[in-house]
Amino acid sequence: MSVSAEALEAAYRWACETELQAFKPGNVSVHSEGHGMTAAHFRRSASASAPELCRTETCLGERIYRAVAATRHVVACNTNLGIVLLAAPLIAAAQTRRSGETLRQSLSRILHASTVEDTEWVYRAICLAQPGGLGEAPAHDVRTPPNIPLLDAMRLAAGRDRIALQYTCDYTDVFDFMIPRYHSALSRWDNEGWAAVAAFSGMLARIPDSHIERKFGPRYSPWVSEKMVLLEKTLSYAVRPDSVLGLLRDVDAEFKTRGINPGTTADLTVAGLLAVRLEAIFTGTGRG
Repeated sequence: MSVSAEALEAAYRWACETELQAFKPGNVSVHSEGHGMTAAHFRRSASASAPELCRTETCLGERIYRAVAATRHVVACNTNLGIVLLAAPLIAAAQTRRSGETLRQSLSRILHASTVEDTEWVYRAICLAQPGGLGEAPAHDVRTPPNIPLLDAMRLAAGRDRIALQYTCDYTDVFDFMIPRYHSALSRWDNEGWAAVAAFSGMLARIPDSHIERKFGPRYSPWVSEKMVLLEKTLSYAVRPDSVLGLLRDVDAEFKTRGINPGTTADLTVAGLLAVRLEAIFTGTGRG
């Protein structure tokens, strides 16, 4: 099944917007700005990066670089490096999916076909985005010319970066947790934004956020997990999810007072939403 660039761009923008509609403690959303950024920054970033991610004439790494460069042209901060790194292979997988392949199988084929050229472009993208807590690596640092394919480079970073880890396991957090959790919450509340909150909180309750740990080390991870377990438990009893808004505001304020931003978990939430929408396109249901 051939998917048009217009449909893919729309799917990507929908995923970015739905994640913004979700009140995710510590993150920027329509409910709460923070870390020097607002929802408008993320909307401009999504619009600027969408066409670059859907180009078919460029390799995977170049798409990532061009999407980051387009973002930097419209916002002067790193809003979406993680989103772009996760979205580019998913979109490429949707564009090249073969008959009988699932989205995940096509994704695996894309990732295993990555090249040294892809790594070169991705290293350029990372240096351009200047993510917080980047640090230096003893080998294959992003500031030095690479000599290994992108998948191998991600394997080297997987122990310290949850986004890099996704490349090595065919997006296990997305397909094995995010998507099922999203669908379960959507069937309960029939609200895409709240379903995204459920997926986000469920993952953050179980898995330390690598963006937080790059900045602070592991000292906040147990406390963040406790807050998300409480949110998850409260949501499980809620007939109406908006009844937990007070708790969300309190936790959001606590996180932001300490400078805590679960950015990796937010990026994985966008990837999960994008995968949901791409699978809906393939099945013809039209809605995630």
